[in-house]
Amino acid sequence: MANLEVRGSQFWLNGEPIRILSGAIHYFRVVPDYWEDRLLKLKACGFNTVETYIPWNLHEPEEGKFMFEGLADVERFIALAGELGLHVIVRPSPYICAEWEFGGLPAWLLREPEIQLRCMDERYLRKVDAYFDVLMPKLVPLLSSNGGPILAVQIENEYGSYGNDKNYLTHLKNGMQERGVDVLLFTSDGPTDQMLQGGTLPDVLATVNFGSRPEEEFAKFREYRPEEPLFCMEYWNGWFDHWLKPHHTRDGGDVADVLDRMLAAGASVNFYMFHGGTNFGFYNGANFQDKYEPTVTSYDYDAPLSECGDVTEKYMAVREVLRKHGADVPEALPEPSRKKRYGKVAMTEAADLFANLEPLSAPVRSASPEPMEKLGQSYGFILYRTHVTGPRTSQELHVQDVHDRAQVYLDGRLIGTVERWDQKPIIVDIPAQGAALDILVENMGRVNYGPRLKDPKGITEGVRLDNQFQFDWTIYPLPLADLSALPFSELPNRQAAFENPTFYKGELVVDEIADTFVRLEGWTKGVVWINGFNLGRYWEKGPQKTLYVPGPLLRKGRNEIIVFELHGATKLELELAEAPDLG
Repeated sequence: MANLEVRGSQFWLNGEPIRILSGAIHYFRVVPDYWEDRLLKLKACGFNTVETYIPWNLHEPEEGKFMFEGLADVERFIALAGELGLHVIVRPSPYICAEWEFGGLPAWLLREPEIQLRCMDERYLRKVDAYFDVLMPKLVPLLSSNGGPILAVQIENEYGSYGNDKNYLTHLKNGMQERGVDVLLFTSDGPTDQMLQGGTLPDVLATVNFGSRPEEEFAKFREYRPEEPLFCMEYWNGWFDHWLKPHHTRDGGDVADVLDRMLAAGASVNFYMFHGGTNFGFYNGANFQDKYEPTVTSYDYDAPLSECGDVTEKYMAVREVLRKHGADVPEALPEPSRKKRYGKVAMTEAADLFANLEPLSAPVRSASPEPMEKLGQSYGFILYRTHVTGPRTSQELHVQDVHDRAQVYLDGRLIGTVERWDQKPIIVDIPAQGAALDILVENMGRVNYGPRLKDPKGITEGVRLDNQFQFDWTIYPLPLADLSALPFSELPNRQAAFENPTFYKGELVVDEIADTFVRLEGWTKGVVWINGFNLGRYWEKGPQKTLYVPGPLLRKGRNEIIVFELHGATKLELELAEAPDLG
């Protein structure tokens, strides 16, 4: 197969001009059993290409240990897209943003506080190069030059929004080419002077990202690239949600109108997102402009295809615009996935966190509280424990620069919560005999965009009583990657939740498998697992009110549900509903 070429202001493929009509689907946000369904729905909408990021932190969760199976089987996803008749654009990191934890960078980079990210820092580049040594050989057989579906590969991601190290961009470009990537390379940036100056290379195709005003944005792009094809690499047709903020939506008619104007200008386009999917597990990212804002579990994005893969009004509006501009739009639509209300599930067993630290964690002694990364931990929670001397009266307890949310216990009793966006001291009284101090910190997602990317988790500075730092700590890392060793006991009273952070277990019996949605009315904040798969976080403060459960995660017969509740619930049951509630 011939490579995608740029001739003047047009793309050419196999001797003919081509307009790229692409939609973003992230394989790592969709269970593999549904990849084909989502790709077929992309094609049925009139798109000819699928675009995906490749998150470094998913594929190298520990330095030197790589994963390309299951949800991380990027080769299978790309090959499947090609089998279905779709072209593929890949954006293979090292940084992806994507509202994904740490923008796709692995947390273990932060074990070296001096490391400089996304630039010609030798410590950083050695790790990028080692990753590319493994990743690029997996992509090369799938390039169009080798008969595969990959037409184009991105260098870095929106780099002009972060830096201007052209030597770094050139290093990545050369590194891809030296490892056999011989298809079209490109950059993508916002359409501003600063971004286009900092993020592009003179001999590499440039693309732009925006959500509206295409005439204005393309005009700015033309000031820098007067002859190249117009390509909106990220058409933001929806948006993502943060906890504590309203759910975002965008009118489908407005989305269709902007698309119509882009296509009328002769542009190619990539919908970001066509299908958002889900931030399963602890992989949601966060933003930090004026303050820290963590992203919710759902990545529905108000995209044309919903989080659970349903066709929306926006999908139909986009489909008609693509048809108008000559896209190959089949008449039939793929069937929606089945949804089912399984009803209520009672929690019948429990395991208190503080009483079960041993099967979950190997403790570490330290003079000072240390962040997760120093202890080799990337995600989840971390518990800090010490003894405070007394007597002390009305002292201010400061959890200095906590990342991100700390629950503070004195002699086993919750005395307050310190949140990164509202770090107020807690007034404490310590009896003469002293007291045990426990601080449980939740990593709610590393910053994925902007100048605050270096985002270590846990207690990053120290703990003070007034101005006196407290020393001599026992630290329990709690990644919660495996709960199989937890010893659950039968609940004596199924109506009342414990006050301490507690794991609750219940059983769902399934006769027929379908998609469903966990509704957690009466619960406060925590995490849900089904059959050992981490669905993600919930929080009563919203906006998200349900967690999506793809049918393939269920099995006929008995299914185990575990809820880790941080505070307490009014009733120890949850409901499996047939429709989502994103706020």
